[in-house]
Amino acid sequence: MEKELQSYLEHLRVEGKSPNTVTAYRSDLSQFQAYIAHFFPGEIQVRGITTQMVRDWMRNLHDEGVGNRSMARKLAALQGFFSHLRCFGIIDVNPMDKVRRPKFEMALPKFFSEEEMLTLLRIPDLDSIFGIRNRAILELLYASGIRIEELAGLRLVDLNLKRGLVKVWGKGGKERMVPVGKAAIEAIQNWLERRPELVREHSSDRLFLTKGGRDFDGRQLNTILDQYFNLVAQKKGYSPHTLRHSFATHLLARGADLRAVQEMLGHANLETTAIYTHVTTEDLKKAYRKGHPRGGE
Repeated sequence: MEKELQSYLEHLRVEGKSPNTVTAYRSDLSQFQAYIAHFFPGEIQVRGITTQMVRDWMRNLHDEGVGNRSMARKLAALQGFFSHLRCFGIIDVNPMDKVRRPKFEMALPKFFSEEEMLTLLRIPDLDSIFGIRNRAILELLYASGIRIEELAGLRLVDLNLKRGLVKVWGKGGKERMVPVGKAAIEAIQNWLERRPELVREHSSDRLFLTKGGRDFDGRQLNTILDQYFNLVAQKKGYSPHTLRHSFATHLLARGADLRAVQEMLGHANLETTAIYTHVTTEDLKKAYRKGHPRGGE
């Protein structure tokens, strides 16, 4: 099974799957592989893996307290793996065909209120070059809804500030154009005026640079932004992705078209974007219950 597993992971990389996705699939599939090796002694070939083995693994995961959401993700990894093997004729029957995935409720994403966002954007010290840079990072993330990895990869040539557009390279190397507003454009322009101060011989043309003039990675940006998040809200779980959630939630709450938001977020499926309509619907329900004489409160 190891040979087929490595082949599948390489296939995912060639397809352009993100490193995080490949790592997650490797972990889930290796866990299944270890389970098979432990509970079904002997050299098990992929052709010998049955639906019952998968169901036994699911039962074991449930007994260990693994939630339905995590279990569904692991089964999705298995489904992709066996579909790959079936496509290339390595197996004749996909053991996942008769496996039901556990149902789970989609957790509503956390997001900042509009008031919290205004507070957050005012925190960076604009007397400092790093405060100017960090303000531009915050403004751009909130204005565009792009992922932290997408922001880290932005290059100077990806900006078209006159038209208020940013070219973003998303998952799978897919390109999309995202509009940005006046506040973000102004913050970026202020940063571009100071950016040359951090440029070194080894610097690239990335939009944002570290103190040493190097490219940012997601981890470094997370560290910087966490400091600001903790000043605004002490709730756990806030991250750069919370800005992406806030972007989508605030747009929809103000009447933006769902498909337009889907395009800006770079979601392949409309259903992924639709979760933000549940957020705004819940807000409407709360307002109704609180404000209507017979609303329930």
